[in-house]
Amino acid sequence: MASEGVSMRRGLVKQVLSGDSVVIQGPPRPNGPPEEATVYLSNVSAPRLGKRPTETVTATPDEPFAWQAREWLRKKLVGQMVTFIKEFTATSSRDHGKIYLGGTSVETAENVNETAIAEGWLEVRQGKVADEFTTKLLDLQEKAIAAKIGRWSENTDGAVRDIKWSFTDPRSLVDFYKQQPVDAVIEQVRDGSTVRAFLLPRFEYITLQLSGVRSPSTRAGNDGSIEPFSNEAKFFAEARVLQQDVQIVLESVSNANFVGSIIHPKGNIAEALLREGFAKCVDWSIGLCTGGAEKLRAAENQAKINRKRIWATYKPSAGALAEKKKFDAKVVEIVLNDALIVVRDSGEESKVYLSSVRLPRDSADRPAASGRQFRPLYDIPYMYECREYLRKKLIGKKVSVTVDYLQPKSDQFPEKTCCTIEAGGQNVAIGLLERGLSKVVRHRNDDENRSSQYDALLAAEAKAEKEQKGLFATPGKDEGNHTQRVQELQGDLARSKQFLPYLQRGARSEGIVEFLTSGSRMRIYVPKETCLLTFLLGGINCPKSARAGANGQVASAAEPFADEAAKFTRKLCMHREVELEVEGLDKQGAFIGYLWVRPEDGGRHQNLSELLLEQGLATLHFTAEKSSHYNHMAAAELRAKNAKRNIWSTWSDTEAEAAKEEEAANQKTERTVNYKKIAVSDVGKTGTSFRVSAQSVEDGPKLERLMEELRVSIASSAAPSNVTVKRGEMVAAKFSADKQWYRAKVESVKAGQADVLYVDFGNRETISTSDIAALPGTLSSIPASARDYYLALVTVPNDEDYAGFAIGALQKLLGSSPTAEVNVEYSLGGAQYAQVMVEINGERVDVGQALIEDGFALADKRREQRLQKLVTAYADAEKKARKERANIWEFGDFTGNEI
Repeated sequence: MASEGVSMRRGLVKQVLSGDSVVIQGPPRPNGPPEEATVYLSNVSAPRLGKRPTETVTATPDEPFAWQAREWLRKKLVGQMVTFIKEFTATSSRDHGKIYLGGTSVETAENVNETAIAEGWLEVRQGKVADEFTTKLLDLQEKAIAAKIGRWSENTDGAVRDIKWSFTDPRSLVDFYKQQPVDAVIEQVRDGSTVRAFLLPRFEYITLQLSGVRSPSTRAGNDGSIEPFSNEAKFFAEARVLQQDVQIVLESVSNANFVGSIIHPKGNIAEALLREGFAKCVDWSIGLCTGGAEKLRAAENQAKINRKRIWATYKPSAGALAEKKKFDAKVVEIVLNDALIVVRDSGEESKVYLSSVRLPRDSADRPAASGRQFRPLYDIPYMYECREYLRKKLIGKKVSVTVDYLQPKSDQFPEKTCCTIEAGGQNVAIGLLERGLSKVVRHRNDDENRSSQYDALLAAEAKAEKEQKGLFATPGKDEGNHTQRVQELQGDLARSKQFLPYLQRGARSEGIVEFLTSGSRMRIYVPKETCLLTFLLGGINCPKSARAGANGQVASAAEPFADEAAKFTRKLCMHREVELEVEGLDKQGAFIGYLWVRPEDGGRHQNLSELLLEQGLATLHFTAEKSSHYNHMAAAELRAKNAKRNIWSTWSDTEAEAAKEEEAANQKTERTVNYKKIAVSDVGKTGTSFRVSAQSVEDGPKLERLMEELRVSIASSAAPSNVTVKRGEMVAAKFSADKQWYRAKVESVKAGQADVLYVDFGNRETISTSDIAALPGTLSSIPASARDYYLALVTVPNDEDYAGFAIGALQKLLGSSPTAEVNVEYSLGGAQYAQVMVEINGERVDVGQALIEDGFALADKRREQRLQKLVTAYADAEKKARKERANIWEFGDFTGNEI
């Protein structure tokens, strides 16, 4: 670039200011950006462009064709080498002259002044004396006017721009363009990552911040200094995008500015800035980047490795790993949502944390939970939903673990191994964030301890925020506070008693095991009853774990095989869905019963007490004899004894031989057939068994005399209803269907209503206490006429709807004949399990087998040799029902045990 006063300048056209003025840039200088000069075309004038508004000045409109004239000159000159011949300097100190484009000399180059006139975009400005050059320009202008081209065109549509200088709702413009590329011209580079541009063809004037990056600011700080490399970054960006034809993608807004990407044919300016060390990645907007964040991160890492410019003093963060470690493992526990317990194939157990994920937090204005301990999992909004997402997706599943970084130990927390967890090729943290169930940790820009898929996490969070999901839901729009109203029953006998009837009523309750203290003691959350209870496995003695005492001392050591039992139970139960069969309570309010778990290989639920016994990790307790599961549990313990597993590893050979002989004797026992005629009075189900209540046909006359005596006694009583109704008492009750009196046992009383069992017929109903009378003493001691039988080797479907259909089918089968026949096959805890036969159209029908064959019930299995012929027949009936898609099998297998 020539110095001041020199008449000729040669340089690169950096910018076109208007149709008759340009900025010419000289060659680079060693210490700083190149020298620049603004020059004006002589002897011509261009229509004036409109000016944007400021705080003190209103906007001015374009003169007709001002934009078109500027655009013609911009497209012709920007980025081109030109020669400027100065002719004079005006009183405004502006240099005026001729610009020559191309050629090896002025004589062979194109005179831009003349071309602009010939194209009709400029107007000749005559001096007082017309020289040869002015005359030539006038001739060219006359031809342009005659041709009606450029500014002389008769078509003035679009000659004046309708410019939108500002926006009251910037987001609406982003939504309008729907993140599609828009043609644009960069008008100004404010700093390396901020530009001003016109969007075409609607002429929206915007300030755009490049998404995902930030260059040093050119604004002076309080001390008057600017950030290092700010001017260099600005010049770098100007040289590549200023007044270039580009496309812009509007991705978001930040205050009054737009956030987006510039699409340039020669490459991404954001990547170039990062690669050369003129910018850093910024997390808040990198997830919005149209081209994805991976290339930006890679460009920044390249600059870090090469220690370019702003990274000259770069040092890796503490805890960052030189090489990412990967391994496969199985998830066995979810620890408060952001941590998992995983087990590798070698059996090694590890606790890992989700990288860069922050749990839902407790709200400062959350009302305190009254009457119970604060529990984050249930009391913090979305915490339970977050845990449930991970539990359902991961528990018992194989996952791929990538260790991203080690979070150093602090005063409050131990060292954490932070990882990216993938299940089925998908990052589970992304699934959490997309549902708005967690948020992303905002790391410092210089903190490299972050997820290897950090940008994908940010994008997932941004998506949830845009869709107002979960933690980002607008107050009032999302109903509920997303907490669980949990009833805490630990150590509260009185409250546990209140819940006992509900947990014993009907089918098994479903729950989620939340915590284990030993192989047979655990904490279970029951969603249906919204209670958190302590549960003890019934029918067994399990080795006790070590118990902590005061001051961190061990109060009692662990019993042999306690750890193995706890590990076995944890593997099958922890954070898994289970079924509870509650039998009672202990003195501390813990529930006692049986727990049904689904094996890892699928199939039907199995009794956990039985599984522990079979593994030799528990012994049979005498209370099991009262249970309907006793035979199965006793057989499981015997198998463990014979195999000398764990607890039974030192069992003597003499005892083992005796047990084997006893088992062999049981298997050789012949099936006894002794059918008895019964009259069925009621049917139903207890647990998973079909119940048939009936009287012996032989006892029919006795029952009739008993009913007659009862009714005569009630009729002669002066005040038959004057009786205090108590639970467990024998009374006379008026049956609602026929208004007759029958003997009944009171099962519960509440608010003037009583649940009664009609002991001579086996049916139940709820009646008013006013329909209850005192039972004469002579009648209360007579044994009940009805006896309950359960269908042997038959199981009720575990679906409530199917169970209802099954009971209806049983009623129809038994109602087709006035009497039936039963043969007791085996007893469990005092309950008799029998084969029931009826005669239909002259043919004897096995009721249990018919239910199975018609697709209303499931076949059960027992090991006794004497029952194997029945077991086989029932199994064949089930196979036939499955094959024919009968009733419960209409949509295929619903038990998870496809044959």
